[in-house]
Amino acid sequence: MALIALAADKGSPGVTTAAVALAAVWPRRVLLAEADPAGGDLVYRSAAAHGGPLNPNTGMLSIAATARRGLVPDQLWDHVQPLSGGLEVLVGLGIAEQAAGLAGLWPTLGHAFASLADSPHAAADVIADCGRISGDTPALDLFPHASLVLLLSRTEPESLARVRDRAAALAGKLHGGPRGAASLANPVIGVVLIADTGTAGKLASQVNDMLVHAQTGARVLGTIADDPAGADQLAGRRRGRLDKSLLIRSARKVAADIHQQYGAAWAASAQANQAPHAPQGNHAHQGDHARQAPHVPHQQAGHTQGHAGAGT
Repeated sequence: MALIALAADKGSPGVTTAAVALAAVWPRRVLLAEADPAGGDLVYRSAAAHGGPLNPNTGMLSIAATARRGLVPDQLWDHVQPLSGGLEVLVGLGIAEQAAGLAGLWPTLGHAFASLADSPHAAADVIADCGRISGDTPALDLFPHASLVLLLSRTEPESLARVRDRAAALAGKLHGGPRGAASLANPVIGVVLIADTGTAGKLASQVNDMLVHAQTGARVLGTIADDPAGADQLAGRRRGRLDKSLLIRSARKVAADIHQQYGAAWAASAQANQAPHAPQGNHAHQGDHARQAPHVPHQQAGHTQGHAGAGT
């Protein structure tokens, strides 16, 4: 269906936590890609499906050599590792210096991420954690291939001012200028607020009015609960009913709202782009990947993706 890119302007609003939470409750098969050029967090905080640590050399680092020879979307699965609980992850770089190995390859990755939804063998949406995007981060090269760019922001005045300005700058870069109606722009630029549940609704309306008034081309698509206890459960640092946490419940609503608004259009686009008799090529063996991976949210954290890692 889609590539959904998550990012923030500055600070640590919880991009990785939000990305893992959304992937955990995503209604379709999904691949979580740690696409932050500064490095990923999950390899340090997560348990693999076999109970041991994730392999830091399998993921974005291993895909660099493959992508230089061209990258068929199904090849992404060769670099994916399942977390405890079933979430399929493309592990990020270890340190920022390793990003040099991906120089010039970010558009190729973006195209592969977006095209994975069209795979006749193992179709999936991709949620990409792009980290902070201030400056000239190469992760920006993923955005033209995305169906949706979600900017994460906390609710302090300076954070809201920054997300407003970042949304306007992205509209200029991706759409050629500010847009008054976000639904006409492609990719859609949305804002997700990390907020206290008691004030989330009112704040979302106020911030949305600000974004529209500033003609940023973006609008608020939802709020995710500022829930430190839920984030600790998601990271495996705390036991409890993860599916009952404010974090997962709010992420589920954001995911459902996004699918209600955009899912049909994304599905139609994927169906139109999918060749009816596409050859299987070198990846016919990947039929096992086509099975729906188990998702997290209806079990206790200790037995699910509670080890999925919260990160920044």
